[in-house]
Amino acid sequence: MRSVFTSISAVYIGMVLAIPAIGASPVVYNNLTPNNSIAIATRPATSGSFEIEAADDFVLGTQTMIDAASFTGLIVHGVAAAPNVSQVAVEIYRIFPNDSNTARSPQVPTRVNSPSDVAFDSRDSGASGLTFATSVLAGSFTALNSVQPGGIHPSPSQTTGGNAPLTGQEVQFNITFSTPFALPASHYFFVPQVTLTNGGQFYWLSASRPISGVGTTPFAPDLQAWARDSNLDPDWLRVGTDIVGGATPPTFNTAFALNGVAAVPEPSAWLLLSLGLGGLGFIRRQRS
Repeated sequence: MRSVFTSISAVYIGMVLAIPAIGASPVVYNNLTPNNSIAIATRPATSGSFEIEAADDFVLGTQTMIDAASFTGLIVHGVAAAPNVSQVAVEIYRIFPNDSNTARSPQVPTRVNSPSDVAFDSRDSGASGLTFATSVLAGSFTALNSVQPGGIHPSPSQTTGGNAPLTGQEVQFNITFSTPFALPASHYFFVPQVTLTNGGQFYWLSASRPISGVGTTPFAPDLQAWARDSNLDPDWLRVGTDIVGGATPPTFNTAFALNGVAAVPEPSAWLLLSLGLGGLGFIRRQRS
């Protein structure tokens, strides 16, 4: 009986140690360094409002469970009362040509290094896929340029210079995913979307490029931010190179961070599990 108990204990310990820890949720990507270079509209489709998406990239070196995220932007009031947040959605895209129709002719200058046609996975507060909390960072914050609803156009009219400065309330969103994103090691795009009541509009703020600052996680190649609306879908435009343009077009990152844990155990954990199973086999041989 003691031998059986010992063998079961060995296997159990090995199995427990082989399971990845999920409590701490360390940062796996961080460029939560908002600046005033540009603010980009991004929102889900609702009755009376067409969808707008803004995307920025990140890289995972191993299979990862993304269970939380943060992003920073402007909440701009409409003509009515102060807006409230009614919906938050997050989409994850792979890089074109994944999940895309490569046979069609695009209506943009290029799809190289753009997000794919359709999302790889998504979560929505409206479907209980995520919960969110907000914190006000500044009561009044002005971005020097913006991409506003109606400011995204197909080629050859994609370059507008942007839609002028924009002032709003600087707000950070902290997201917890009810079911974490299970993402294999790869290069992805993060797309947050926010719906506001009372005619309000959310704009995602730009961030450091190149990625820099205390606690940030630089990587290469760091792709620039992209945007599209329902009229441009499934194509995307580069916010700096295509939409803003100019003799020396700017390039932008956006302010966000991701938390998660490796979804596979370390080799040492597998070794401990193997030792536990080996111990069980040895005990059985001794008893026989």
